[in-house]
Amino acid sequence: MTRSGRLAAAGLWLRDHQRAVRRFQWAIILVYAFLLITPTVLPLPGASAHIWNDLTVFAQFVFWGIWWPGVLLSMILFGRLWCGVMCPEGSLSEFASRHGRGRSAPRWMRWKGWPFAAFVLTTVYGQMVSVYQYPLPAALILGGSTLAAIVVGYLYGRDKRVWCRYLCPVNGVFALISKLAPIHFVTDRASWDAADVAAARRNPVNCAPLVPLKPLDSSSACHMCGRCAGFRDAIELKSRPLGSEVVRLGGETGTGWESALIICGLMGVAIGAFQWSVSPWFVDIKQALALWLIDHDIIWPLSLHMPWFILTDYPGRNDVMTVLDGSVMLAYIAGAALAMSLALGLPLALATRLLGRWQWRRFHHLALSLLPLAACGVILGLSAQTVTLLRADGVGLSWIGPARIAALGLAAAGSLALCWQISGRYASTPRRLAAVTAALPATGAALAAWILQFWVW
Repeated sequence: MTRSGRLAAAGLWLRDHQRAVRRFQWAIILVYAFLLITPTVLPLPGASAHIWNDLTVFAQFVFWGIWWPGVLLSMILFGRLWCGVMCPEGSLSEFASRHGRGRSAPRWMRWKGWPFAAFVLTTVYGQMVSVYQYPLPAALILGGSTLAAIVVGYLYGRDKRVWCRYLCPVNGVFALISKLAPIHFVTDRASWDAADVAAARRNPVNCAPLVPLKPLDSSSACHMCGRCAGFRDAIELKSRPLGSEVVRLGGETGTGWESALIICGLMGVAIGAFQWSVSPWFVDIKQALALWLIDHDIIWPLSLHMPWFILTDYPGRNDVMTVLDGSVMLAYIAGAALAMSLALGLPLALATRLLGRWQWRRFHHLALSLLPLAACGVILGLSAQTVTLLRADGVGLSWIGPARIAALGLAAAGSLALCWQISGRYASTPRRLAAVTAALPATGAALAAWILQFWVW
């Protein structure tokens, strides 16, 4: 069997084994609930706690060391297969919708800015409460999101995933990164039009994430669940060149909110969130402000503690975030987002202009070329927690530096390749080369941010 035949057969296998998929989903839900809830009733880990002898540390390692980096990597390799086959929130939301009230999604829920807003708010709030380090914040953020998914599922849609489509905090990130995937479900329009309509109506497909099936070509909204495989003898799981969707469809589908999520969110807010705790600039700014406050007899920002669900507050662990700490952290993340937005946006704007008269559509298309670097950066940032936990347990990771260099190098090469291909859709070689050259500083700025974190600080 050829590779294309094996892929098509895999899609059909998913379609024909939905009962097994649902059982697998419930098994994941049980593991997810156990690892999320149990640590909240246990004492915080002591100095002798390790991954292998403390459930809280083990759960921390699973969620932030394996789960989330692995999920993001899977988006690059397999599209949103995680969403359709394994995600606890999606499964629970669809289950609740199956037995819920079936209302239509309200207009406010369909606002296109939710993916950006939800990602930024969740990322920043997670830093405020130290979500990576403590079980209660993890339960609050992950568990709160899961509860919201169930409530939305119960209220809206009928056997659908309205939460996943509109409100999931990582929906926008997954939709973007999955554009790079080398496989996707796609509809052959000629076969669709030639199909027996009556037979199709007798065997309808329930697309839980509300994806229109006739024009299906993009991986962004498709959850890769396989339910539509073979429908009307037109939908099939196929391979495609890595990142080809970005080049082929980005000019028509790219939006300002997607550009904002890539430039300001994934490569601005996220970098600031990963960096602030290791940045000497953060320490210098905080110390300077502390001295100024003391000189002016303003002491309360240095001593006032907030509840743990607002700012980190664990006195027994010598881990307390004062109002000053929290304010400087928020300012640092905002500053990083602004700096990266300018460092990335201005070169892309120049490249856009060099390719012809100004068009926002072309700018948004070029912004998508940064996806390999954006995805790599977030995966490396999350995997830093993996490295920290493993090194604390004495695991030798001498290879991690070269691995990071290789990953960033490949991501930078991928972004430049996409920029070159995208530019070729708008201009001939001289202007195309000028545009890619103009966009080079954006790649350099993204690399510089991670070089600072991993090799300078």
